[in-house]
Amino acid sequence: MIRKAETRDIPFIEQIFEGARTRMAAQGNTTQWVNGYPGRDDILKDMQEGACHVMQDENGHIYGVFSVFTDPDPTYPGIYDGAWLNERPYVTIHRIASDYSRKGVLSEAVDCCLKLTGEVRIDTHRNNLPMINALTHLGFVLCGKIRLFRDGDNERLAFQKSEGWG
Repeated sequence: MIRKAETRDIPFIEQIFEGARTRMAAQGNTTQWVNGYPGRDDILKDMQEGACHVMQDENGHIYGVFSVFTDPDPTYPGIYDGAWLNERPYVTIHRIASDYSRKGVLSEAVDCCLKLTGEVRIDTHRNNLPMINALTHLGFVLCGKIRLFRDGDNERLAFQKSEGWG
């Protein structure tokens, strides 16, 4: 079941994010989620915007988290080395992670989001090979690159899945 995150979920979300940071670093992705990002402030901001969602099994165990935004992402108009598949309204998935207790978390989130607009965009670091492979497997198209509005290693690969493409 996917539902909006609640205050009582924050400790579980923080655990999932910590596990994801550890796993990414162990897999060679040492610059994407660093210095405690995403942290409690990010979770609270996403919750205030109604964007933060958790995935929960029939026993109440929270095994995944993601934020979905329906407003255009402010970094996406700056795409370079390519172009988006189209300019139809889309949703953006950010800060997706799981506790690795089950497979298909990304697929589950994408299916949920496709029901909103039929267009999903997501970005990830070039060193996040498991995410890149999963996105490709799910039919996302690498459209180009974007830059986050922050210092440091801010280049991301930009992907889109469109129900009306292909």
